[in-house]
Amino acid sequence: MGTSAGANIAYHAGLRATQLIDDLQPLKIKGLILHHPFFGGSERVGSELGLIKDPFLTLSGTDFMWELSLPIGSDRDHEYCNPTVGSGSSQLEQVQLAGWRVLVTGCNDDPLIDRQMEFANMLKEKDLRTVTHFGEGHHGIELFVESKAKDLFVILQNFITSS
Repeated sequence: MGTSAGANIAYHAGLRATQLIDDLQPLKIKGLILHHPFFGGSERVGSELGLIKDPFLTLSGTDFMWELSLPIGSDRDHEYCNPTVGSGSSQLEQVQLAGWRVLVTGCNDDPLIDRQMEFANMLKEKDLRTVTHFGEGHHGIELFVESKAKDLFVILQNFITSS
């Protein structure tokens, strides 16, 4: 599980873990929880443009974070930033074969919501067992609003205990 950039890291670590499933025994991974995943891309999407002055996650801030994070010479369509590029990683087949479930959460007033929804739709199109929860609020709202944190815990509990 990860939140924001941590969700991006959890996703990529999960892809790598699929290559080592036998070596991880007795650990058994059952899925990924990607809470407000921090994804991007070269082309601006509607939520980025519509929330360009978002006080919690500014467009200039996300641009700068990607500039610092991506390999030199890469653009924002690098797989680390944009997991939907080229119809997604070939390793997603391993996620499916492992039977993992994936939870993707986001909020309507998050500049990244369109990216998160596009990513979740890609997973569903590849027949991965994908659960989504897109609600009201902004990026990382559970850190600031106790009732939203409690709601998230219910969502997580339901995801973990369902089959």
